[in-house]
Amino acid sequence: MTAELTAQVCVVGGGPAGLTLALELAKRSVSVVVLEQSGHFNRSFRGESVSPDSVWLLDRLGLLDRLEGEYAQMHRMEIVDAGRTVLRTDFSDFDYPQPYPVELPQPALLSALAAAAGEYPGFTLRQGATAIGLLREGGENGPVTGVRARTPEGELTVRAELTVAADGRFSKIREMSGLPYEKLPLDRDVIWLRLPFPPEWDFNTYRIRIRGGEHGLFIPTHPDSVRVGLNIPKGGLRDLRAQGLTALHQRLDRLAPELSDSVRTVVDSWSETSMLDIFTTVVPRWSRPGLVLMGDAAHTLTPILGQGVNHAIIDAVTLAPLVGDALAAGGGERLLGAGEEFQRVREGAVRLSRALQLRQERLFALDGPAGGAFRRSLYRVVGSSHALQRRVLARAYFQVQRPGPIVARKVSARPVSRA
Repeated sequence: MTAELTAQVCVVGGGPAGLTLALELAKRSVSVVVLEQSGHFNRSFRGESVSPDSVWLLDRLGLLDRLEGEYAQMHRMEIVDAGRTVLRTDFSDFDYPQPYPVELPQPALLSALAAAAGEYPGFTLRQGATAIGLLREGGENGPVTGVRARTPEGELTVRAELTVAADGRFSKIREMSGLPYEKLPLDRDVIWLRLPFPPEWDFNTYRIRIRGGEHGLFIPTHPDSVRVGLNIPKGGLRDLRAQGLTALHQRLDRLAPELSDSVRTVVDSWSETSMLDIFTTVVPRWSRPGLVLMGDAAHTLTPILGQGVNHAIIDAVTLAPLVGDALAAGGGERLLGAGEEFQRVREGAVRLSRALQLRQERLFALDGPAGGAFRRSLYRVVGSSHALQRRVLARAYFQVQRPGPIVARKVSARPVSRA
């Protein structure tokens, strides 16, 4: 027997994009059902870096108070190439209300979003629900009218005036929709691992280490660890594994000798690592009658500068009022117009972030004496000028905020304990 729910909006995907959208719709008295494939919010190596614009938006949504003590504020970023610091940025130099990125474990963010949305009567979250098909009116090319999902209790049908695909970079709804897209693989993938935070490091600094064609990201992670992202050639995981864990340990030796002892203690099997396939996705149209794509489903980005969660949250707060107004005006064609307006408003900012990320990826991948010298020279030029730093980084971090006084806020600035 198939269970059935009816709502004005069905959101597929209970990540930052889907839950922020659901919260904003529920606040507008829109009935919304969120279908989330996972039965829990315990996600590792996913979306923990939150850019300043999204910190500002979360504050405006009333979420930062709920998250008190759950995140760490980042004050600086430094790039070390061939053992020498070539760029150092202090985020306090940026004159915006919320100038600092934060590191926020995704389970805490998602739990806070779900709890806030749950205070509104029109919100329903179904976890452990996997979308298996789209409902359509008048055949496979007709308007989307909802979703079929598989749950532990059996099949569930959700009928809705609008279905929103917020199901991430491998979006099933995007595949089912028939909307064309292009997946653009990059030259590198990333191996993620988590280690105890080294006592000699400042906990409030992002670190990028480069040596030749190798680079690593070192991201302080609340409360007392560091996430490490090591680049490998595209599809190179099998070759790396064939060399054994010693090859992974030695790669970290070259980039961050401060972690040499801990990586040998903590990472004693490949199960302690996670591989991220790096690609970007270009979707020419983000909507069709009855359906809108958002977040990574509409525009997959890379891990550089933590833009995935940033654009997901901005997407949500942009789309929600457009959908709310369209539903209040009668829905139908107005919802299709809302989807088109959403893409028009957001596409330029996404394109800008994608271009910046791709330039950074190409710089990281430069190898050989000439390539390394060019990269170091470029970073030194940017690092020597506060004005140039503000110009470059503001394009990634400050697309929503406007310059103004910094908002003082008590945050978790240091690890609670050392492992």
